[in-house]
Amino acid sequence: MKTIDLRSDTVTQPTQAMRNAMANAEVGDDVYGDDPTINELETYAAQLVNKEAALFVPSGTMGNQLALMTHTQRGDEIITGAHSHIVIHEVGAIAVLSGANVRTISHPDDFITPAQLIRAIRSNDIHEPYSSVLSMENALSNGKVMPLNLMKENFEIADKNGLFVHLDGARLFNAAVALNVEVSDLTQYCDSVMFCLSKGLCAPIGSILAGSQDFIHRARKNRKLLGGGMRQAGFLAAAGLIALKEMRLRLHEDHENAKYLAQKLLDSGLVTLNIEDVQINMVFFDFIDSHFNHDDFSDYLLKNGVKINPDFPTYRFVTHYWVSKEDIDFVVDLIKHY
Repeated sequence: MKTIDLRSDTVTQPTQAMRNAMANAEVGDDVYGDDPTINELETYAAQLVNKEAALFVPSGTMGNQLALMTHTQRGDEIITGAHSHIVIHEVGAIAVLSGANVRTISHPDDFITPAQLIRAIRSNDIHEPYSSVLSMENALSNGKVMPLNLMKENFEIADKNGLFVHLDGARLFNAAVALNVEVSDLTQYCDSVMFCLSKGLCAPIGSILAGSQDFIHRARKNRKLLGGGMRQAGFLAAAGLIALKEMRLRLHEDHENAKYLAQKLLDSGLVTLNIEDVQINMVFFDFIDSHFNHDDFSDYLLKNGVKINPDFPTYRFVTHYWVSKEDIDFVVDLIKHY
């Protein structure tokens, strides 16, 4: 039985082209700087986001934490959204690795607005910590995309007040597609950026951290401190190059499929959702029936070859390279017969 996995775009398998490239990759010892495929990936990634240098890291979490470690000193304060990945999903690493404080901003869309940012930046009062970093996300984990003008205004405020700006761009290319802009249009409004190769782009492992030459030099040392110095990592970089050169160019298909899924769910008459919120490859919805049997729902789908996260009452379905419109029709039909 075929499995349709709607849990996340992290579940994507490498394409055959990636598998072939990995098998034939030219490699070396990356700690020595001798891996040509890693070097090619880092150079290409830096150029893509218009930064001076880039660093390959095993995960998005490591990339984010390296950025924050490199931008801060102990006791500094990081300003970010209340539901940001670095706060909710990175195991309290800021406290452990950077010894920094976090000041969170709440907003209905999880955006950070200029007025909120101005209020959050600390004064020079001797009792207050030093605001050193603004960390933004785009796209956000709620499936929404921060408008470019907000990023610009926030960046200018942060820069004026001496804050570094880090962009958690785990789904950076989805955001660029949704806004119909070049990815460098987004990354001009940050000092550092992390983006994933394994979320929707089908690479099996890895993320990129990019910034200035000096920043990446210091981040590389912090990567070694965390045990992230890798040897023949070019096998992974080979897949990463295909992810950036080819797979990012088809993300609009995932967005179209997400809108297709949302409309099919609405047409079923069983759920409620705001189709205007379907901006990337995520569909969030609730069942209308207050007596809906959530307990058995995910098991029912799994028995029929469909994997979802049992996050009720609001469910999140994520489209990706391995989910077709035919798969969506099959899933919606299953839901109708539940």
